Amino acid sequence: MNQDGSIALFRYWDTLRDGRPAPRRTEIEPAEIKSLLADTFILEKDTRGEAIFRLAGTRLCATYGRELKGYAFPLIWSTRDQRMIARLAFSVFQEKAVVVVTFAGASRGDNTLSFEMILLPLEGGLGSPRLLGAITPASKPFWLGADPIVENRIDTLRVVDPEREQVFLGSRASIKVPSIAPGAGSMLRDGGAPGEGGRRIRHLIVFDGGREG
Repeated sequence: MNQDGSIALFRYWDTLRDGRPAPRRTEIEPAEIKSLLADTFILEKDTRGEAIFRLAGTRLCATYGRELKGYAFPLIWSTRDQRMIARLAFSVFQEKAVVVVTFAGASRGDNTLSFEMILLPLEGGLGSPRLLGAITPASKPFWLGADPIVENRIDTLRVVDPEREQVFLGSRASIKVPSIAPGAGSMLRDGGAPGEGGRRIRHLIVFDGGREG
């Protein structure tokens, strides 16, 4: 995690869960993360099993030039990445995975900006899985919010082991790459030959657990 918003939301979530796989959604207190709310969102599964926005912050809606509530989460991603994003959301819902994604956002006016997204599981009870997330821009150019992002394109993704991440965040002032959960690549299995220090899955590199990139 590189962005302050991702780190702050992770630490809040990690404190709430108190050693459990995930905190209950009723434990989230908006007042406690009020400085983050504009960039945060909550996803839920609809009756077809698709991830949709249940709530989205005002700055996030402005970034995409639309009200995101009720909108299908995969649809803000490029066609090539929609299946991967849907699988990642499913893993957060069902397996309580923690996922960090960096991506390029392409705007209607042909501007491009780097973003970081974190997805954190919430315990919503049977039949009502939820996740808490945040999307944070790497910078804030003048056009952001006026020229809407129309497509997200994945650069990297990492599945984080929260227990390792606590130590990692606590011992380093600047964060380059979080730890990877051992075996996390199994949920993304799509073939591909090993690369140096990691495995290639489609256009991505997934690193083995406990390493820095």
